[in-house]
Amino acid sequence: MKLVDEVSESIIGYSVAVVNIEKSVKKIVRWIEESERKYFVCANPHSLIVADSDDDFKEAIQNADLVTPDGAGILLASWILGGAIGERVTGYDVFEGVMSQLNQKSGFTCFFLGSTEETLKKIVRRAEVDFPNVKVCGTYSPPYKTIFSREDNDAIVAEINRAKPDILWVGLTAPKQEKWINEHLDKIDVKFAGAIGAVFDFYVGNIKRSHSFFQNIGLEWLPRLLQEPRRLWKRSFVSSYLFLVKVLKQKYFTMISR
Repeated sequence: MKLVDEVSESIIGYSVAVVNIEKSVKKIVRWIEESERKYFVCANPHSLIVADSDDDFKEAIQNADLVTPDGAGILLASWILGGAIGERVTGYDVFEGVMSQLNQKSGFTCFFLGSTEETLKKIVRRAEVDFPNVKVCGTYSPPYKTIFSREDNDAIVAEINRAKPDILWVGLTAPKQEKWINEHLDKIDVKFAGAIGAVFDFYVGNIKRSHSFFQNIGLEWLPRLLQEPRRLWKRSFVSSYLFLVKVLKQKYFTMISR
């Protein structure tokens, strides 16, 4: 397991960085400038519960160079366990922060992997306006499959390496995106890869992000649940319950081991 940050906390067996948005962005920009081959993932209660029954996903989180606390449930877990995580750092925060910082420096390139051709075209058009000094050197819309074939993966890797981006933004949704990065990072010519999932759709308005009021009080999931109850009910309730049980068990065993 990699040490994801100078300071991290164990949340049900996963090391989650004690960072804010500013520190996360600064760290990633430094990696890119120093040509480090690193990647980051976001941790939320649902992803950690899913990882407990998916060894490849678990390995992808454990191997990540930065695991940010995405989700109010992670902050609550840290508080229960006596930790110091006090701020959510979402995929959107990282994407926007890193692109903004690199835009001020200029000379950097990025590649978008995931979603549909239509969405990717929208991303390129908007990025050219928002971050004109960060060149989008390539995009790739992979086949809509649960598992990519060897030929699919070879084609993706070849396309990325042909473009040679500094940053690879991956929006394949969890846990597919995290597992793909972990499996292929040593094969692709990039300095940094970020698993940012629904950020692709948020960025171009395909899915409306919750109002800042809900984000600030830790209920960003609520409006989305109301919009997509069939898809998100299990994530919002079942996974959250199982996560809380695991956190309380961790608290209990920590107390009795002292």
